[in-house]
Amino acid sequence: MIRNIQTIIPGIATSDGAGVKLRRSLGGQQQVRLDPFLMLDEFSSNDPNDYVAGFPAHPHRGFETVTYMIEGHMLHEDHLGNQGHLKTGGVQWMTAGRGIIHSEMPQQVSGAMRGFQLWINLPAKEKMKPAGYKDIQVEDIPKTSLVNGGTVKVIAGSYEHLGSSIQGPIQGITTAPLFLDVHLPANAEFEHRIPKELNAFVYIYEGDLGIGGPMRAVPRQAAIVLGDGDLLKAKAGTEGAQFILLAALPLQEPVVQYGPFVMNTRAEIEQAIDDYQNNRFVVP
Repeated sequence: MIRNIQTIIPGIATSDGAGVKLRRSLGGQQQVRLDPFLMLDEFSSNDPNDYVAGFPAHPHRGFETVTYMIEGHMLHEDHLGNQGHLKTGGVQWMTAGRGIIHSEMPQQVSGAMRGFQLWINLPAKEKMKPAGYKDIQVEDIPKTSLVNGGTVKVIAGSYEHLGSSIQGPIQGITTAPLFLDVHLPANAEFEHRIPKELNAFVYIYEGDLGIGGPMRAVPRQAAIVLGDGDLLKAKAGTEGAQFILLAALPLQEPVVQYGPFVMNTRAEIEQAIDDYQNNRFVVP
């Protein structure tokens, strides 16, 4: 069954951190989410004034953050002592768990800075687990060439191609996330089976794309939420297309969010605030 378009969530221009300009689709408004995805930001600018102030030290609790750098260079540092250089094509996968304090600061003062940050919820039983961080360099992310001239990068989950399964570096997470970056030449088609139990969406960041059966053109810089089914069918337009495909198991749990804290109840949010204000936030 082909997955057709269910909802289109346009990216809304906003800023975060110390004034980094970005577009927020998922999470742009309260309750505009796709379980277990909480937020998706795209940052893209050639003007250093839009990004140079970066994201100084700030806390998180209760979810995972994924930063995918399409172009540019940022430095991650956190209270655990982790330090990671996020460069063009690389990914950082951070599990906030019970609490992490980190910063993401640009290591450039000119040129293009482009990428995505995704927030993925954690199940209630894992929200207070120890924090963790994984720095994934571009050479550790498998990339395969398609017969039509396109390419697929497999960041999380797997991609079936020519009878083999290409495994991304992120595996074994409760929500079983799939994260692909797909590049298609003009008029090329793309198909990928997505288990029907997963929620899924597509975000086009370059070119033009049609999705579904029959094909329906979709806008750039918007989260294209897919409906029921088990097969994504897409076709690039005359400019080709570059898009990310994201899917994961829904948690079907209550979500209570207060800024960088995402828990299941208001009482847990109040506890997170109290822990942070009284220096208990990152105590094991």
